[in-house]
Amino acid sequence: MDRLWLIAVLTAFIHLTDTLVYAVRLSGVTTRRLATAFSLFQIISLLASTANLIQAPLLSSVVEKTINTGLKHASGPLLESPLYHHQLTLLGMEIRMIIFSATLGTVLGVLLTPAFNYIFTRVIFLFEEAGSIPRLIIILLSPRLLVKTLRKRPRYLGTLRASLPQRPQNIPLTFFMAHTIVIGIWTTGVLSALYAGALLPEYRSTASLLSGVVNGVATILSAMIVDPTAAMITDQALRGIRDQRDIRQMVYYLCLTRVLGTILAQVFFLPAAHLIKETAIIIAAPDR
Repeated sequence: MDRLWLIAVLTAFIHLTDTLVYAVRLSGVTTRRLATAFSLFQIISLLASTANLIQAPLLSSVVEKTINTGLKHASGPLLESPLYHHQLTLLGMEIRMIIFSATLGTVLGVLLTPAFNYIFTRVIFLFEEAGSIPRLIIILLSPRLLVKTLRKRPRYLGTLRASLPQRPQNIPLTFFMAHTIVIGIWTTGVLSALYAGALLPEYRSTASLLSGVVNGVATILSAMIVDPTAAMITDQALRGIRDQRDIRQMVYYLCLTRVLGTILAQVFFLPAAHLIKETAIIIAAPDR
């Protein structure tokens, strides 16, 4: 159970970081230093990448533990063992808990987005003054400067609240629908593949590696619909063709659809797992 909680915390942190990247886009447009904003955020992304490196083997170990427990106590074929089916049910509940932690991390990221946007905007200007990352870190570690930065109430918050309740203007709804589906697939892709491996222990490696195919569908959707539209809106705001209000609304609705996407992952989880399982059987069939 301690391992499961650690996986849940790591998953929440990864999705928290992925959510805050939307605020980076807004900070980049506000300061007209988009490249600098994304470059500075890469430092934070390194923490998420490290968390992902720790999370992956832990996830795999949970599935392996389920299979090994079934093999240890099964008196006949593993997939016909009532005990193993009980273990699969428990594993499914654990994975759903992990998906729920992704939702919690995303919601926390949404709540932190306005404050993070304000602080990150200040960091961009401080980086220009510092001229290097080491000097920036020294400045940020100065208590007096940190208090001065945080004490000032960000006027951005009031502007953001005024722009949120409205339906997004001049932004296609298909953009947000595709984003919801992409996040749903990405959230459950690896988890469904691991569960498919538990459903098909004999070919669990094949099933696990098929997560790349599932996530590939999300990558195609993102590359064709989400990323180009977001980039176009951002560039138009930078050139003054669009009002920055459009960027604030886009960020808000991207955050909202990201939350919906992690919830949709609960729906995708089992169908995706069975689809991966059947695909693994087809791939492995010639060698059976």
